[in-house]
Amino acid sequence: MNTFGKTIGLTIFGESHGLSIGAVLDGLPSGEAIDWDAVRAEMARRAPGKNQMSTARSEKDAFEVQSGFFNGYTTGTPLCAIIRNSDQHSRDYDQLRHLMRPGHADYSGKIRYGGFNDYRGGGHFSGRLTAPLVFAGAVASQILARHGITVGSHIFRLAGIADKPFKAIGETAETLQALKKETLPVLDKAQAGPMEEKILAAKNDLDSVGGVIECMVTGLPAGIGDPFFDSVESQVSHMMFSVPAVKGIEFGDGFSLAELRGSQANDAFYYDGDVVKTRTNHNGGINGGITNGMPVVFRLAIKPTASISQKQATIDTDTKENCDLVIKGRHDPVSSSGPFPSSKQPLPGPSSTSACPRKDGAGNGCF
Repeated sequence: MNTFGKTIGLTIFGESHGLSIGAVLDGLPSGEAIDWDAVRAEMARRAPGKNQMSTARSEKDAFEVQSGFFNGYTTGTPLCAIIRNSDQHSRDYDQLRHLMRPGHADYSGKIRYGGFNDYRGGGHFSGRLTAPLVFAGAVASQILARHGITVGSHIFRLAGIADKPFKAIGETAETLQALKKETLPVLDKAQAGPMEEKILAAKNDLDSVGGVIECMVTGLPAGIGDPFFDSVESQVSHMMFSVPAVKGIEFGDGFSLAELRGSQANDAFYYDGDVVKTRTNHNGGINGGITNGMPVVFRLAIKPTASISQKQATIDTDTKENCDLVIKGRHDPVSSSGPFPSSKQPLPGPSSTSACPRKDGAGNGCF
């Protein structure tokens, strides 16, 4: 299924090289004003093709609201928006119908859908489908903000370069919002330059890098969530793993909690006036799957971008033979939580996607 959520449902649709992609938000309350310029600003942070740090594919990510909004307010019926694709190089992917890219969903998707999947640009598995997720998040964040809830994130670690962590007991809404305006969203500005250097070095090596994103949600009241299957951790993890590059998640101190004693890991409660707080936040604002009123903190492991231009071993599903593959063209050297500085320097390497041809009649190899 391509729908997530119960009270509010999010459905995404489309393929990377189809006519359009989009989102449907069902269950939004009526009477909510939406600042579309603020949504466009969030979409611009994700939009590709702006600099040498991202894919050369140029998409404006301009959305068109089709329904669910009238006279300046949500109607309460499904809010639907489409984002038209405009810069596809579909012929670049002709050979990838039968040549499986390592790290991509080409093979698993082909098996899952019996070969009927749209393989161009990764089809429905493409990172292009994160654009509808950003649209939905930008709309939802405005409604949450009216209830005093703020969501923010920064690049916690990238290619071995570490930013300082969020203050576990909470950051101000101003700090979280300011990160969205940064070209590289980091708390320690001195780390932005070294991170950029690592990205460019990997790109020059026809390679890519991964990293860790730290997220914080402030203003959530205590008592949200359910134990076991509908715990806050379960629901957040479900949504986060819907982002293709996410391969791991931890809440609070996460895996490092396993090295502590209970006396060190427990968060002591205290009254601050009439408000219940904890003196530490090792558990990331969640106990028993339910929010405890402290900031919810989690970190996401982002794998290196799968499309690299180095020669890789793969298979040809038509000939059922082993083969070598070189992916060339327009791809990201890093997956991140924000845009990168622009540059007028040309991208290194060839400008079209090609793959190894099938072996000829003489049995010659390919790459």
